[in-house]
Amino acid sequence: MKNRIALLVLFLFSATIFAQEGVKIGIQGSFPFNDFSDAVVLSAGVDLGYMHALGEVVDAGVMTGFINGFPDNFDGGPDLPSVQFLPLAGSFRIWPSNSFSFGGDVGYGVGINDGNEGGLYYRPIIGYLFGTNTEVNFSYTGIQLDGATWSTVNVGILHTIQVRPRRL
Repeated sequence: MKNRIALLVLFLFSATIFAQEGVKIGIQGSFPFNDFSDAVVLSAGVDLGYMHALGEVVDAGVMTGFINGFPDNFDGGPDLPSVQFLPLAGSFRIWPSNSFSFGGDVGYGVGINDGNEGGLYYRPIIGYLFGTNTEVNFSYTGIQLDGATWSTVNVGILHTIQVRPRRL
């Protein structure tokens, strides 16, 4: 099931990326809490996606990326492995004004490290556009795993590469 979802999202991403309208590239820093707060100190990620304007207020598209949770290896205990995910998600944004957006990503977070099966991925997000193509965003990332939830609070920067200018 995990492989079929991953292939479907990758197919949709590769089928739409050739238009080059609204390619999103970003980075994020995160603080884990709840189930992983003892094992992971900090998390960082990169985002890559494509958004298409469905009108003047709503954008929809696909997103992927990479998330790495850095383990707490500073207390002299055993070396812990990094926790890693590859999110594959559908994405939407609502723009109530020219500079403020909210929305979310929903899909599957593929577990990359050993023993990590991944799970349902969701990420509600609030963004503020400054300049014409750069956005600062705040979000929560949740990945439902067997018996645990990967939970992080994130701050990130996202840059949009546009071939055609966005109509405001």
